[in-house]
Amino acid sequence: MRVEQAEVKKAEVKVEVKAQSGSGPRSTSALTSTSTSVDLNLSLFRAATCRTGMLVLFFAVLVGGALSHSSNALGASPMAAEVDPGYRLGAEDVMLISVWKDEQLTREVVVRPDGMFSFPLVGDVQAEDRTVEEIRADVVKRLTKYIPNPNVSVAVMKVLSYKVYVVGRVNKPGEYLIGHYTDVLQALSLAGGLTPFAAENDIKVIRRVKGQPQTFPFRYGDVRKGNGLEQNILLKRGDVVMVP
Repeated sequence: MRVEQAEVKKAEVKVEVKAQSGSGPRSTSALTSTSTSVDLNLSLFRAATCRTGMLVLFFAVLVGGALSHSSNALGASPMAAEVDPGYRLGAEDVMLISVWKDEQLTREVVVRPDGMFSFPLVGDVQAEDRTVEEIRADVVKRLTKYIPNPNVSVAVMKVLSYKVYVVGRVNKPGEYLIGHYTDVLQALSLAGGLTPFAAENDIKVIRRVKGQPQTFPFRYGDVRKGNGLEQNILLKRGDVVMVP
């Protein structure tokens, strides 16, 4: 009887062992299925990332092309300088003269030290101490001999002739290139103002007219108090403000 019970226990043990050994392949199959799912998700993620990167690159190329085209367009049409219509040109100023529908007659010209500039068909033209409109009318008159009813435009591109000098007891003496008309007070301000030991009522403006120097007094102390404001004259190109 004891022998039969022992054999039954052995049989139960064998059945349990077989059951446990049988569960192995099922576990392996489950792990394999999970691994396959992870690999598939990673592949989908990589594909989506790649597509996103391509879209970003595509839009970057589009934006870059648009910016490049815009910058080229800006470079093709230079901006004119902002000058007063009554501004009278001088040596080194740069103008853009263009004749409508004629690229050969569109170019930048520089006013020479003698006050002249050269332009096709018309030759040398006086520019110094003339306004843009006066120069345009002169060019139109000369071109009429070669072109019927020429449509001419003249624009100042760079103002390089209007220079004044502030010397003496100021904080920043030197040469000042100014794109607009300037009076004595403004010139002194550009130079950083007077130093503590400046003789503020002995300031002089020196101007050369037809080779001869002229002197204009400027009493800063009076002007500062609101007196003698007529002394605050507009400076002309080449004027020297001397502060002793």
